[in-house]
Formats: sequence, structure tokens, C-alpha cells
Amino acid sequence: MRVGVLAVQGDYSKHVDILKRLGQIPYLVRTEAELNQCDGLIIPGGESTTLTIVMHKHGLWEPLRHFGERRPIFGTCAGLIILSSRTPNHPFDPLGLIDLTVERNAYGRQKDSFIDEVTVSWEGHNHSIPGFFIRAPKIIEIGKSVSVLGRHRSDIVLVENERILAATFHPELTDDPSVHEYFLRKV
Repeated sequence: MRVGVLAVQGDYSKHVDILKRLGQIPYLVRTEAELNQCDGLIIPGGESTTLTIVMHKHGLWEPLRHFGERRPIFGTCAGLIILSSRTPNHPFDPLGLIDLTVERNAYGRQKDSFIDEVTVSWEGHNHSIPGFFIRAPKIIEIGKSVSVLGRHRSDIVLVENERILAATFHPELTDDPSVHEYFLRKV
């Protein structure tokens, strides 16, 4: 199994570190040819507008859309924004790979970032993990094809559909690898 990490902008190195801890050999993706060699992909957090511009510039936008139509993708923070179907306060249309409406920077500016417990539920088990919310987006609405896996208080913060896993927070910044382990099982 070859899991790629989109390495064009954002803190992709933290995802690489977790994948290594889980016994994977991460594959850095910067081109369509590299993307096509992957079985799954992680789109890291970063700045969603910049990330979108860079992906368009490098010819990755449409290849990413096609990849996500047949293979698993995990997006965190800006990655979730890019994977969503509707982001009213974003200057670009998202990829539309998961039926979500997302509000960018919903919790405020950088100084309003915080760490708090997230309750996750999968495979019949509930547990808490730390959630790092850094200029985090908020999921406003989900479609019928989307399952909720995690909440922070009443906010939906971790979701999936058949191929896409998406988090509003940064699980890669914690010592808890459970979200990445879940994604690897999806791949």
C-alpha cells in the first residue's frame, strides 16, 4: 500500500511523521505522475486559497478530483475545505468530493486557535482524542452520503463518505495516531 501526502503547501511533514510511526513509507506528492502511483492521499492543513492556487498551477486540481472519485483521500483543515462541495466564503470552488458545506476560519483568527477534546466514534467504539483547531473551518451542513465520526461539543468535526475522510482539526499534531490508523484501514 502506498499512501501519498500532498507536499505543495502546508505542514505535510507532520503527516509524514505519523505515517512513519505507523510503519508506512510515505510518498510525497507534487505532480500528477506521483499522485497516480498512490493508493490513498492525505491533503494537509495550510492556507486553503494558497493551496488551491498552487494545485491549479501544478496541474493537480483535476487529477486530484479524478483520484478522489476512485481512491481514498484524507483532508485536514484546509484539506477538508478543498474536498468539500460548498464553501461560501472561499474565492474558489472546492473539489466536491464530499457533500459538505464548510465555513472557513469559523472559530476566528490565529489568536483564537485552541486545543480541546474531540469525541470520535468508529467501529462501535467511542473515545476522546485531542483536537488542535487552528483557524479551523466549521462544517455547517452534511449531505445524506456523509457519516459523522467526531464531534467537538455540538460541532461536527470528523466525517467520511465512501472514499473521503475529513477533519476540521489537526490530528497530525497529537501523539494519538488513531485517525490516521482509521484512514489506513480505509485505504
